[in-house]
Amino acid sequence: MGSNIDAVRGMRDVLPSEVTAQTAAAASIERVLAGWGYEPVDLPIIEHRDLYLRKLGEELVGKVYEFTFNGRDLALRPEWTASVLRAYVGRMQDQPLPLRLRYAGPVFRNERPQRATYRQFTQIGVELIGGAAPRADAECLALACEGLVAAGVTRFTVRIGHIGLIRSLLASLGLSERTQGRLAWRLERLREQGVSVVRAELDVSAPALDPALLDGIDDQQAEALLLHALREIGVNLRFGTRPPEAIVGRLVRKLRRSESRDRIDQALQVLDHLCRIEGGPDEAFAAAEEALRDYAVTGLDELRAILRLAAAHGVALDRVRLDFGLGRGLHYYTGMIFEIYADDGLQLCGGGRYDDLVSALGGRQPTPAVGFAYGLERVVAAASSVAAPPRPPVALVVAPDDDSYPYALEVARMLRVRGYTAMTDVRMRGMSGNLRDAARRGVRFVVVAGADEWAQRCVVWRDLERHQEYRIVLSDIPQAEE
Repeated sequence: MGSNIDAVRGMRDVLPSEVTAQTAAAASIERVLAGWGYEPVDLPIIEHRDLYLRKLGEELVGKVYEFTFNGRDLALRPEWTASVLRAYVGRMQDQPLPLRLRYAGPVFRNERPQRATYRQFTQIGVELIGGAAPRADAECLALACEGLVAAGVTRFTVRIGHIGLIRSLLASLGLSERTQGRLAWRLERLREQGVSVVRAELDVSAPALDPALLDGIDDQQAEALLLHALREIGVNLRFGTRPPEAIVGRLVRKLRRSESRDRIDQALQVLDHLCRIEGGPDEAFAAAEEALRDYAVTGLDELRAILRLAAAHGVALDRVRLDFGLGRGLHYYTGMIFEIYADDGLQLCGGGRYDDLVSALGGRQPTPAVGFAYGLERVVAAASSVAAPPRPPVALVVAPDDDSYPYALEVARMLRVRGYTAMTDVRMRGMSGNLRDAARRGVRFVVVAGADEWAQRCVVWRDLERHQEYRIVLSDIPQAEE
């Protein structure tokens, strides 16, 4: 006897009743997406690993299922946006913009399983390529809300932030793009764990030498000073074929680009204040304006315009909360970002603007883009009711003996043509056994097709719901009513 083989931890067997609920929710969402003009695409589950290393960010990259096969570094798709943009760059750049695309399919992330969170799950979402803010952003916000309502989720909160605003603030403080990114993608950690934790993380990757040491001297003098100092303390500067002078020159250039600790500390203090601002639009905008009044920052006016247009789409602003500490964790975002939560805190949806991703993946020209994705399993878990599509009435066709079974198969084929779901008895039960089985499975009709019925081209028709039984000629069987 062999031992049982269980499903891999974090993976899920989806049984018929659950498939029905997921299919109904997905169909409701996709009808909405199609109604807004989004066309379907389907893309490979397996991609080159490098596709995700470029812009996902260390948090999600660490959850990618990656492997090497035939000398190629590959990965299971952890999200759809990078794949859709890869396909756009490779095969759709000649199409007119804006391009509205929708998708649905499995993604894989090696993260801790919890309620409605699995290592294989289904994303349904859209990418609006070639649409600029604020109109395209407002469209995505409104579309995300309408899709949830269609799937049976009527109570939810939309949390909106703006990574572009954060980067604008950090740029106004004179920080490099690299440091802007390192700080911007630690917003949520800053809010949850405080300045000291983020400061310590930044110190780990900071240069060992203080760039203030080079103040007041030019690069040539700095290189000579460092070269002498490093030789005096016995540092080996022979690495491969590069001369020591080239190594020290590169170090000086890196130190020149490094920000002082005081400047980073100033940025952390401002961000610590800003990332704690969250609430309804009116109060959050007022608090953000106060916090940013001494800085040349862009993004607030764009955010206002997005909300104004979202309201014109029909989004109820009383379910919107601005959250200036929202980070999302994906490094390709450049502007508005948002997440939608059920009342119990379960995240259902997330997305935002990513204007640099087309260029990062080799696009011919910079192209604005925005999108979002639902986690289907979470949507189903949060839905108060899922409107299942109408099901055809079910009929069980019974042949009393083997000789009449071919006629039962003919009757079943005819019923399917007329819109019924038709099954035949393959276990050769007696009539009482078939009636019990039909009642257990919710079968509406039991159709007896024996030798006498075959000869007369009719059947015995039992309607279990109405408790009626009568003989009916095949040609008189009505079309199924859903």
